[in-house]
Parts: sequence; structure tokens; C-alpha cells
Amino acid sequence: MSLDFRFAIVSDLHVGLSHTIWNHPSRFHLIEVSIPALEKVFKHLEQLNLDFLLLPGDLTQHGEPENHRWLSDRLKSLPFPVYVVPGNHDVPSLLANDRTIGLKDFPHYYRDFGYENTQQLYYTCELLPGVQLISLNSNQFDVNGEQLGRLDDIQLMWLEEILARLDGKFVLVMVHHNVVEHLPGQSKNKLGQRYMLENAPTLLKILRKYGVRLIFTGHLHVQDVAEKDGIWEITTGSLVSYPHPYRVLEVETDNKEIKQLKIESHRVEGVPGWDNLLLKSREWLGDRSSPFMVKLLSSPPLSLSSVDAQKFAPDLRYFWADVADGDAIFDFPHFPPLIRRYFEKFSALDKNGTPNLIDNRANIWL
Repeated sequence: MSLDFRFAIVSDLHVGLSHTIWNHPSRFHLIEVSIPALEKVFKHLEQLNLDFLLLPGDLTQHGEPENHRWLSDRLKSLPFPVYVVPGNHDVPSLLANDRTIGLKDFPHYYRDFGYENTQQLYYTCELLPGVQLISLNSNQFDVNGEQLGRLDDIQLMWLEEILARLDGKFVLVMVHHNVVEHLPGQSKNKLGQRYMLENAPTLLKILRKYGVRLIFTGHLHVQDVAEKDGIWEITTGSLVSYPHPYRVLEVETDNKEIKQLKIESHRVEGVPGWDNLLLKSREWLGDRSSPFMVKLLSSPPLSLSSVDAQKFAPDLRYFWADVADGDAIFDFPHFPPLIRRYFEKFSALDKNGTPNLIDNRANIWL
């Protein structure tokens, strides 16, 4: 039996109608291009005979009801099924307030996009015969109302019960927060930890037990493909951040039922008012990079003084943009050896130091 199918991923849309945009001077996200960029992506995807589309969270700028309504209405007009999960920006508050929806409100906006049971923030559904999607909610809140990236125990129990009944099916998992590291030391560095699932090892253990091989995430705003113990995680950059990417993927089988995942990435290169979007967006990130790079340089493991961090930050103006673009190779020969080696670790190299350019285009054998 052939399970060949084609689907797309668009992540971290951060949809913002013009009257809802927060004009903070240091914001990294180009919210003003969110809707025209999304329309351009939809126009392309509508020509591809897709089987479905995945949106792994941060659908809206800051969980505004009007932005959720706009997106939900727009998704209904697409010629293929769409499946979503909430990101941290979609439900920034446990309870609704005058600006954002509450956590439990999210499924009610997206009952046509996976949430047939609006009383539950996670779901599973059959995408195609023999192909199953499991969509998880990685947004939790502590006793002080602070947002956390983790899966609650009830959801983990539900997940294991579902997987135990799916023997023989090809399973795709979608969740907003990263489960596998995409940056060096991501799970140990405070700057990287915020993008990872707190209890990622628990989730990975369950997925390995039931032979799940693919996870699709967002949140980090970078193009990256990573593997851990036979589980591949494809994280997709943000549509409102450089390089404004989205992906088209195909799963193919051969006569021996060996499945291959083919990944092809695309970029939105321009929208009205932003004709050279990629160049302008790269500069936008560069203009705002210094405080972030100073923080990275002064944090462990480098722990530079503020004076030294300020000294090296200008040479790293485009560092994060290059990481976000995927498949970057870094070399800063004028840096001291310790700092040079640290930033070289972000290069797209395999364990032998050979370029391994799989973040944007790849064929993965499963």
C-alpha cells in the first residue's frame, strides 16, 4: 500500500491586523507583513495539490480575538485541510482579558482545524489512510500565572494511550516548542531553554517506545532539521522574520515500504511596500541584534564582561539572521580561539566537521 502524500508547513505567522500591531521600537517581528506574506504563501500552496497544511503555533501576534477570528475565517476558504496548535503568543494569558483570549478559548476558534473536541487543547486525527497526526499543547502556566513550555501529565498519559492504539500507522507529531536541540547547548543555556519543552526527554522516551520518527515544531524562528536517537525534528522559521520561510514536504514509499521525507523550503521575497523583503528584513534583524548578541556573549559558557561583549557584538550583526536562514557555516578568524570555537559550533556541520546542509532541502530516510 502506498502512503505517498504532500503537505506544507507555515509557522509562527504572528497574524496582526493593522489596528492591532504593537509598534514597539525594538520588536524583531515584521508584523506589518504578516497578512500579505501569508496571502502570498496561500496563493502558492493552492497550486500544489496538497493533502494538508500544518501550522505549528504562534498563529497571532499576541492572542488578540480579532486576529484569531480573521485567521480562522481565512483558513476556511483554503482547498485543503489545515491543522493547528497553539503557540505561546496565541495564549499569552491563562484567562482571557480585554486584549487576548484565554488558554481554554483557543480550541473554539479552530474547531474546523483539528479541535472537534473544544474541551481539549490537544487532539489526534487521521490525515489519510494509514497516516495519523498527533497535535500537542505545550503551553502551561505556573501558580503565579507565568507561561511555561511543557506537556502536562494528563496530556502525556493521553498521548501514550493514543500511540498504543496506532500500531502500524505512520505518525506525525506537531507541537510548538522544540523537543530536540537545534542550537549548541540549547537545553542548558537560559537563552535557548525558553524555546524548548521543559520535559522534552519524557516526550522523546514515549515517542521512541512507539516508533514515532517525525516531529514538527516552530517557536525558535529558525530553519533547522535535527535528529536525536532516530527521531527527526523539523522546525520552521517564522513567516514574519528573516528569511520568511515555509516548507513543502513529500513522503514517499518504495516497494519495500521504506519511507522517505523530502523537504523543500521556500521564501517570501517581497510583498506590497516591501519589494525587497529579504534584504530589508535581514537589515531589520541586524539593526536590533546588538542587545541580544551582548547578552549571548556575556552569558555562560563565554561569560564575557560587558565591555568585551560590546567589543565583539558588532561583528555578529548578522549572526542570528544567518542562523535563522539555515545551513550557515561560520568562521570568525579574528576572534580569540575560545570565542571563535563557540560560534563555529553553530555551523551546519556533521560530527566529522563536514558541511551537512539539510536545514532547507533534504531527503531523509525513515
